[in-house]
Amino acid sequence: MIIVDDLTFNFGADDRSRRSVVTIGAYDGVHRGHQAVIEQVRQQAQILDARSVVVTFDRHPASVVRPSSAPKLLTDLDQKLELLAATGLDATCIVKFDQASSREEPKDFVKRVLVNGLAAQRVIIGEDFHFGYRRGGNVALLREMGPEFDFDVMPIQLIARGDGVDEPVSSTAIRRALAGGQVELATQLLGRGFQVRGVVVHGDRRGQQLGFPTANIEVPNQICIPADGVYAGVLTRADGSSHVSAINLGRRPTFFDHADHSMLEAHLLDFSDNLYDEIVKVTFTHFLRGERKFENIDALVMQLKHDVEQTRALS
Repeated sequence: MIIVDDLTFNFGADDRSRRSVVTIGAYDGVHRGHQAVIEQVRQQAQILDARSVVVTFDRHPASVVRPSSAPKLLTDLDQKLELLAATGLDATCIVKFDQASSREEPKDFVKRVLVNGLAAQRVIIGEDFHFGYRRGGNVALLREMGPEFDFDVMPIQLIARGDGVDEPVSSTAIRRALAGGQVELATQLLGRGFQVRGVVVHGDRRGQQLGFPTANIEVPNQICIPADGVYAGVLTRADGSSHVSAINLGRRPTFFDHADHSMLEAHLLDFSDNLYDEIVKVTFTHFLRGERKFENIDALVMQLKHDVEQTRALS
């Protein structure tokens, strides 16, 4: 897969004459709904002997347009690009999104990116997709512009969740599931386990004193995390090795009455190596229990042993 930005659109000398089948979106999470659209893009590109391209943005547009209410991200840019590459697309076009581009008229965006940049032959988007200044771009506008610039438009229906709930798979639904600690539902909607990434930092070694040493992982603030609680999951190291882990996400109320923020701690089963300063990936697979305050250390240790047993049984 080739990654380009919206200034160069450099696909190489042998590929400049080829046209593109394109889809556009934030693609946060690259979930099952996104994957269905991308599969249509790839199929249509094969039929037309064109490039298959996703146009996405270097940041979530809401972080610029409405920063006070912008959603937490399911994937950072690097993870999003990895996931898009795994779909088999020919290219991902990363468009810079700032205050100036947030005021770009939809027609100008179409001319600049889809027509001049990518030589779009077919544009595939969800029926309810909007883009451009004040969300003025939509399927109707693309269809209006298509004949003039020699591209057609293929709107597709969003895929249903498949669990009896009457709504499509969406990044919003995944964030809502995570906010309720429903990591199993998030897995179903994503098509893979929900994962966060961060650096292992030094903590107060309290887990080690209790007999359950943990890796304390600092996750960037803009990334969405599940609700406070205890989870089973997997920690993957920089070298690619994976380790079943009991994960605590919370404010440790047994020790602190008022913690400023939740802390992510992973106890790796049957592991004793040093992880400090490593960038690791933590995948949440099962919700075990909510966080609670214990009467004493013995009660906490007993519960931690049970959490580890549950985690091992689920691995």
